[in-house]
Amino acid sequence: MNIDKDWNRRFAGPVLLAAMTAACLSACNSESGINKETGVATPSVATVSEAKKEQSVNILTPGGLLLPDVDNVPVLKDNPIPEFLRNGVEHPVVASLQERLMNLGFMDNDEPTKYFGNVTEAAVKTYQRQNGLVQDGIVGPETLNSIMSPSAKYYAVAKGVQGEDITRIQNRLYELGYLANAGQVSGSFGDETEVAVQKLQEVNGLNVDGKVGRQTINLLYSEEIRPNYLTYGEKSDVVLACQQRLKALGYLMTEPDGAYGNDTVTAVKQFQSRNDLVVDGYLGPSTRVALNSSEAQPNGMGLGEQGDSVTKIQQLLNKYGYLAKGNITGYYGEATEKAVKEFQSRNGLSSDGAVGQMTLSKLSGSGVKSAGSSGGSGGNTVKGGTVKGGSGVSGLLSIARSKLGSPYVWGAKGSGSFDCSGFVYWSLNQAGVRQSYITSSGWRNVGKYTKISSFGSLQAGDIIVVSGHVGIVAGGGKVIDASSSNGRVVERSLSSWWSNNFICGWRIFG
Repeated sequence: MNIDKDWNRRFAGPVLLAAMTAACLSACNSESGINKETGVATPSVATVSEAKKEQSVNILTPGGLLLPDVDNVPVLKDNPIPEFLRNGVEHPVVASLQERLMNLGFMDNDEPTKYFGNVTEAAVKTYQRQNGLVQDGIVGPETLNSIMSPSAKYYAVAKGVQGEDITRIQNRLYELGYLANAGQVSGSFGDETEVAVQKLQEVNGLNVDGKVGRQTINLLYSEEIRPNYLTYGEKSDVVLACQQRLKALGYLMTEPDGAYGNDTVTAVKQFQSRNDLVVDGYLGPSTRVALNSSEAQPNGMGLGEQGDSVTKIQQLLNKYGYLAKGNITGYYGEATEKAVKEFQSRNGLSSDGAVGQMTLSKLSGSGVKSAGSSGGSGGNTVKGGTVKGGSGVSGLLSIARSKLGSPYVWGAKGSGSFDCSGFVYWSLNQAGVRQSYITSSGWRNVGKYTKISSFGSLQAGDIIVVSGHVGIVAGGGKVIDASSSNGRVVERSLSSWWSNNFICGWRIFG
């Protein structure tokens, strides 16, 4: 069968053929002839053309071959471009499709792959919706021609639109403080979302039209964005919602009223300290996400915790004779728990061994009943502790690999599905590293770990940050990440895509 004629017939003419051919060629390195997807050398177009020129054409003779025998020409029938690209298809041209969708703002930035999965299908449906095409998630001639066209429109939405992408935008607006509560994340672009977008545009110096177009969508995930920080003196429903959560967790001692006063500042600082956040008293994006997380730590300390706060508690217990000096280790072990129980029992508190609001208030206040001169409980020093899920680099990698194959879902933080930043967040916390959830953009400026500025200096266990994406370095030239282009958690090579998009790394251990 004549492949070129069949291709033209199926894809409605030379214009579409040219667009698709260009898309195919963009997945390969035209200078070196190295396929980026496989790393295998392949003949470039120039090489094939030169080979054709150099070969002589055999003279047709009776009884001879019907057509000349030409060597070194790729056999297209072995891997023809499918008539329709749909979920489950695997072909090099899918990488070009994904790259184009990423450039147009319909997919998260990631290393393109040749696999057409759920995430790619969702991006295609969103594109089709915006461009008045049948929303079937299948890339046929009409959809393909539209996506690859130089005049293809960048992602844009406004009031009245519904979809998973709207949920994604609303989640980001909520995280940034422009939507007051999680109930407003509905997947429907209504009045509240429009007002939130207008506020974001106003705060960030954009044209205030309430629509999410190229500038607004780029800003949403930019490190330059100015969140709707809640600070002293403000009064709003967002403040009220945060106060109610702080109250429920035992940080706010007064009744929520929606006004950001001294009591709220104190409660926020205490929460930030307790949840391993930057202690600044502001209800910024990371603080609000951590505050509303199911894993938010309540106001208290218990067995297995460690840090400066534990050290201060141990010093107070030692001061009143409940804990031996040798047990001031910064680790909340059995000796500390026993000392706390004795303190609570002698001071009229519930004896549960945990340092909550009432215990801390009594321990740091006046009128404390001491344990006497006996030196308190225990003579054996308890040092250090273990982390759940393993320890150090090996533990982190073991935890990360346990989720290989889990589906990629934007905004998911585990344990059955993840996006890239949610996967890093979940893995670190399972490995005993208390880290609040932050986006891939936020990972650019974490600050509390050792920063790695050179791609070549990355080691196993490091967090690698690239433009719009984040993963865990696995060692041996590999990375583990929740990949939108693969549609799942994968372990893959740290290819040139990662080095070309490299921003920084963070050394968690050592």
